[in-house]
Amino acid sequence: MRLSMKLKTGFAGLIMGAVLPTTVSAASFDSLESLSQARFLLMSENIAAAIHYKGVGPAEPLGIIGFDLGIELSSTEIDDEIFGEASSGEIDQSELIIPRVHVNKGLPFGLDIGAAFSAVPGTDIKALSGELRYAIVSGGVLTPAVGVRASYAVLEGVDQFDMNSSALEITASKGFAMLTPYIGTGIVKTTVTPNDIGTLTEESFDQKKMFVGATFNLGFALTVEIDKTGDYRTYSAKMGFRF
Repeated sequence: MRLSMKLKTGFAGLIMGAVLPTTVSAASFDSLESLSQARFLLMSENIAAAIHYKGVGPAEPLGIIGFDLGIELSSTEIDDEIFGEASSGEIDQSELIIPRVHVNKGLPFGLDIGAAFSAVPGTDIKALSGELRYAIVSGGVLTPAVGVRASYAVLEGVDQFDMNSSALEITASKGFAMLTPYIGTGIVKTTVTPNDIGTLTEESFDQKKMFVGATFNLGFALTVEIDKTGDYRTYSAKMGFRF
């Protein structure tokens, strides 16, 4: 019940932050120029770990008529000192809570495509992302499923810098009645470019990624996942319908 309420609250925050007008100013990176190049890189790595595409699901393909529709809520640890310095103290929490809506569609030949939109309530941070996934092994009663995923994400809403991330991952999963655990690893490549800030320059970097999770089929699909990208850990929960 508590998890369900958190997901509903996060989803409401996503809709309100993305669609409805507000009289409250969103926190922004309006003092980014106060960061050194090294601290700008650390902040960028932190944001990339939070907003890059997260599949939050097992490796089995959806099939040609399959859909996966859901809402997600993730929490990524952040360096509140650096974020506070870059935002005139407006971003002072120790984690980024990120609600996300997503849709995935099965295609022929073991392919799936997916897209997601996320927005951090109370800030300018938004992200658009998508994936193409291929099942190397579809899985069965005795065999696990193995899939590879290519994904791309772009930061939106932030005027002070541009950011995009691409990732390549491999996932393995095995279903047991109502439970499907999975594990995976990959690499996330990110480029961040400051806009008209003379003291900072573009950075490009790679981050190793590892994740483990499980999907529970309870009439609806509930998935929980722990992800570590670079030095930063993310906890995610997704609730929706997979059919």
